Amino acid sequence: MPVVVLAGFLGSGKTTLLNHLLTHRGGTRIGVVVNDFGSIEIDAMSVAGQVGDSMVSLGGGCLCCAVDGSELDAYLERLSDPVHRIDVIVIEASGLAEPQEMIRMLAASENPAIRYGGLVEVVDAAEFDETRARHPETDRHLAAADLVVLNKTDRVDCAERARIEAELAALCPGIPLVAADHGRIDPGLLFDRRPWTETRGQLSFEDLIAEARDDGRDGGGPTDHTGHAHTQYESTEFVSEQALSPRRLIDFLDRRPAGLYRIKGFVYFGVPGHEERYAVHAVGRFLRFAPGPWGRGEPRLTRLVLIGSGTDGAALLRELDACREPAPQNAGPEAMWGILRYVARPAGAGPEADVPAEDPPAADHEDAPASAEV
Repeated sequence: MPVVVLAGFLGSGKTTLLNHLLTHRGGTRIGVVVNDFGSIEIDAMSVAGQVGDSMVSLGGGCLCCAVDGSELDAYLERLSDPVHRIDVIVIEASGLAEPQEMIRMLAASENPAIRYGGLVEVVDAAEFDETRARHPETDRHLAAADLVVLNKTDRVDCAERARIEAELAALCPGIPLVAADHGRIDPGLLFDRRPWTETRGQLSFEDLIAEARDDGRDGGGPTDHTGHAHTQYESTEFVSEQALSPRRLIDFLDRRPAGLYRIKGFVYFGVPGHEERYAVHAVGRFLRFAPGPWGRGEPRLTRLVLIGSGTDGAALLRELDACREPAPQNAGPEAMWGILRYVARPAGAGPEADVPAEDPPAADHEDAPASAEV
């Protein structure tokens, strides 16, 4: 399961954003590790019991832990236990934490049930200049981020927001930036939300509240979605029966626009020795591929969903169309080297058999994404 790190200095709005994710998780079971003692709201969730002294099991399906760095691995092991049926883990880092250390810890973890899912850096728009003055390490943290959330935009005027966005673009070029107020971002930018279905059982209290809001039963009349987070983003879907060229796809991913926040789906390359299905997951500039078997009777297709803001869906589809490969069977093993750099390997494992040993992993290249898994 993915482990997403939520970082940002004291007062930036990390806990507010986390509360928003918990409230709008839509059936996804979220494991929460709190590396700071913030106030996690659990309204509309009943406490089902406690595990140990610092882990609380909530009826809504989320587990909250308050830990220090040395305990992190142990708590991740507990959260990833299949008995909890957790879908995603979110770590709220301390306001004074070094997110790079958490990234290294997750990348070096020997727990096969988890994988690093990206760093989300929360920035306080109202205190941007003061935060940078008091904490010069801000620039370093921003450089390590996969997605930057400019929070509290409701507290600055348009000119000030434009200035801050321009400075962030200069500080961390190529890193996607999402503007928000009160931490309201679409959870779909970070993880998949599982829709409720009849096969999943009875509606939870949270589901009933969401239904009431949507049909106006809360007394406020029909819901106006104008200000909702999901209205800020566009979704583009791409399906191809023809295999994709791994080289051309990596080139497209390396050049993806900053407004393209999320890419998810499955890719079929059809290269000899690599005919399996490659799941792709990208949050901001974080990128990971995970090979796996095709389901019985599952057609060999590429299916991708691209979520962004201000993106040109037609242009994205044209670029993906150009990635089609009519003769994948003729490609040699070297065609997959770019993809294999973003395939996670078990801790202590050697390089992939068909990646040349003299070619260093992507994280060692100056132009590689800082969070690339190798």
